[in-house]
Amino acid sequence: MMTIEQIVSAINNGEKTAEQIVKESLAVIAQKNPTINAFVEVFEKDALAQAKAVDQKRARGEKLGPLAGVPVAIKDNILYKGHKATCCSKMLANYVAPYTSTVVERLLAADAVILGRTNMDEFAMGSTNRTSVYGPVKNPVDIERVPGGSSGGSAAAVAAGMVPLALGTDTGGSVRQPASFCGVVGMKPGYGRISRYGVIAFASSADQVGVLAANVKDTALALEVLSGKDVHDSTSLEAPVPAYTQQISQNLKGLKVGLPKGFLDGLYEDIKARLLAAAEQLKKLGAEVMEVDVPFAKYSAAVYYIITSAEASSNLGRYDGIRYGYADQTAPDLNAYYENSRAPFGLEVKKRIIIGTYALTSKRYEECFLKAMKVRELIRQDFKKVFEQVDVLLTPTSPVTAFRLGKGGKSPISLYLADLYTCPGNIGGLAGISVPFGKDKKNLPVGVQFYGPILQEGKILQAAYQLEKSI
Repeated sequence: MMTIEQIVSAINNGEKTAEQIVKESLAVIAQKNPTINAFVEVFEKDALAQAKAVDQKRARGEKLGPLAGVPVAIKDNILYKGHKATCCSKMLANYVAPYTSTVVERLLAADAVILGRTNMDEFAMGSTNRTSVYGPVKNPVDIERVPGGSSGGSAAAVAAGMVPLALGTDTGGSVRQPASFCGVVGMKPGYGRISRYGVIAFASSADQVGVLAANVKDTALALEVLSGKDVHDSTSLEAPVPAYTQQISQNLKGLKVGLPKGFLDGLYEDIKARLLAAAEQLKKLGAEVMEVDVPFAKYSAAVYYIITSAEASSNLGRYDGIRYGYADQTAPDLNAYYENSRAPFGLEVKKRIIIGTYALTSKRYEECFLKAMKVRELIRQDFKKVFEQVDVLLTPTSPVTAFRLGKGGKSPISLYLADLYTCPGNIGGLAGISVPFGKDKKNLPVGVQFYGPILQEGKILQAAYQLEKSI
């Protein structure tokens, strides 16, 4: 698969047509998707029509958009008018989007081509992509292993060469962790940098649209298109969007990189070795690496699961069979109707609704939810202080590499701890990127992660790009 930069250049120069590019992607999907299960639906007819429109635009001599002819996959919780958006759940099996999300509108305005919707953990709840109603996604690196989640379908689609760009959502690491498992780049910007309008909510204060691509420069190109204020989303930020693709080429001389104390404790040895090697490489590139203290970050996973489960409990209340969801027309009374309306939810979704509802009860609100919100603020203050000392943080992306499909998730706690290094970014509202940096002894990809303060995506893109180039 060509990179985004190569595709745009080839189409602008007349070396290839957008239709040819799209047909090549469709051929790879037809060949590989039956095994990998990354796509749950391919919009072949629409995609070819969009590609022809790009070619006609060029033939008329009109200026093409920055993503002209680039095939893009979107996660199954991102709305695209006239197409299904099911969150890979029985609950939304027949839901057709009545409008288009802002991120898809911006892709189309940039002349990208939307190829289809990708598999995901049900309602974005999971880190394996095994809770989907469409069945699990296989990791293209090793089809006996998970691709990570919840954006596992998007990560696998890029890793398998089906598309050069895919959108995911990241609530606690759901873009960065699968990127690490599949050996691709995965980025979530700071909270509010990209609009959430038209994205089906899991936990509104942590949900963010993220980008999965084959390399850092492609990620920067996509981020330039997707970022910016949106009048439809009050949480989107009013701030200029930098030219990320220019920023990344700057060298790292003088860049201060923080290595948080405690983040290496108990870490899988192969991953620890790669992280320390990345730190040494950054030093060779001119960066200054120092230890920093983020004391409350160790509570991020616990805080994350309380707050996001509470928000999920609230957000998923709309699936009552009246506003949205499954309507049981045979129920004998209203109580039975309400009870049966929740039946289509899978086990993981039900678990989180129960946890969240419990945390919000009058007896547990102060002990659970309110305390978690207070600790969240302490974590944010920790990050604020540390970014007064350094420009970016270097951390592991995941404590483990991709585990086998039938293993690694028998204990819910062990699965939840897979987000140990990614959920601090969502709790703190930070920008984060996972970039591949070598492999472990089993020849599985290892990702390292950079964090940066809100609205400073350029710095982490710069660090990731220079590290990527040095491999």
